[in-house]
Amino acid sequence: MSTIKRYAATALAAAVGVSALAACGGSDSDSARSGGAASKTVTLVSHDSFDVSPAVLKAFTQQTGFTVKVLKSGDAGAALNQEILTKGSPRGDVFFGVDNTLLSRALDNGLFQSYEAKGLERIPADLQLDRAEHRVTPVDTGDICVNYDKKYFADKKLAPPKTLDDLVKPAYKDLLVVEDAANSSPGLGFLLATAGQYGDDGWQGYWQKLKDNGVKVVDGWEQAYNEEFSGSAGGKKAKADRPLVVSYASSPPVEVLYAEPRPAEAPTGVATGTCFRQIEFAGLLDGAKNEAGGKALLDFLIGKQFQEDLPLKMFVNPAVKGTALPEVYTKFGETVDKPLTVEPKKITDNREQWVKTWSSLVKK
Repeated sequence: MSTIKRYAATALAAAVGVSALAACGGSDSDSARSGGAASKTVTLVSHDSFDVSPAVLKAFTQQTGFTVKVLKSGDAGAALNQEILTKGSPRGDVFFGVDNTLLSRALDNGLFQSYEAKGLERIPADLQLDRAEHRVTPVDTGDICVNYDKKYFADKKLAPPKTLDDLVKPAYKDLLVVEDAANSSPGLGFLLATAGQYGDDGWQGYWQKLKDNGVKVVDGWEQAYNEEFSGSAGGKKAKADRPLVVSYASSPPVEVLYAEPRPAEAPTGVATGTCFRQIEFAGLLDGAKNEAGGKALLDFLIGKQFQEDLPLKMFVNPAVKGTALPEVYTKFGETVDKPLTVEPKKITDNREQWVKTWSSLVKK
C-alpha cells in the first residue's frame, strides 16, 4: 500500500516534499472541541507515496476546524526509521504508512499512543492487528506482487511468470528488479512472500537461485518501478531494460489512468502467484503536540470520504468493508484471492534476522 500500499504505495502521481493544504470552516467534532486553544494545524508524517485529494482535506478542515500539514519522508521504511530516531519528540502528530511488515518494530519502540478511532467497528477484525491496545488504526490494504511488461513478453513470445517458482527459471534470467528489503516496504514484503512460500529452510536457497538468475536490487520502489521497469511510463522514458518488478496488484490501473491517450488495456500485468498481503496503519505519535487534532485525523482516515479517495490516489484497497470502488480500479487492477502471508508474531520474531541474512546473501 502502499498502502497499502502502498502503495506503499504505487501512485505515479505522488507529490514530492512537504505540502500544507488548508481550508476554513467550523467544527462539529468532539476531538476538535477538546482542543480548545491548541494549535489548529495537525501534522501527518508519511511516506512519499501519500496522496489525497485537496477537496478531501478541505472537508476535514470544514468538519473539525483543523488544517492538515503533510510531511513526506521517503519510502515507508525510511520514514519509520526517522520517527524512531525522534521518538518522544516527534516531527508530527500522526504517522501514516507503517504496515504489517514493520508494525512490531514501531510498537516495540513505543512510537504510538493508544486511541480507538471512531468507526473502527466497520473494519474487519483480521486487519486489526493491535486490537488489544489500539495503538494503530488499519487504513488500507494492498498486495505486493511482481508486475510484468506485457509488450516485452509478447514481443519475445515468452509467457510471463505466474509464480515465485517461475522467477528462477532460465527464461527469466536478468529480467527482475526488486527493492532492498532492509530499506523498502515492498522489498521487505517480497522477502516475506518468499519466507511464507518456502519456509525457514527454503527461502535462502530460493534467493540464491534468484541471485544466480540475475536479480537486480535497488534502494526503493520509486527507483525500481519508475527507472528500472520497462513497463512503466517512467521506465519507458528512462529506457529501462527490466520487464519484471516488485510492485503492487493495483499498479496496472495507474498506467491506464495517467496515460495520454488512455489505453483500452493496461500495459502491465500482475503475477498473482507472487503476492504478499500488506496492511497499512496510522497512529497517534507519542509526544504529539496536537493530540486532539491527531485523534480527529485518525477518525477521518477511516471515514467515508478518505476511504473512497484511497483507490485512485494511493491505489490501495480501503480498510473499511463495503467502501465503493471506482470502475477503472476494479477493471484494470488484479484481485488476489490467495495472497501469501506470514503470521505477525513470526514476522516479529524473525524479521531482523531475515533481513540481515538476506542482505549478506543478496547484496554482497
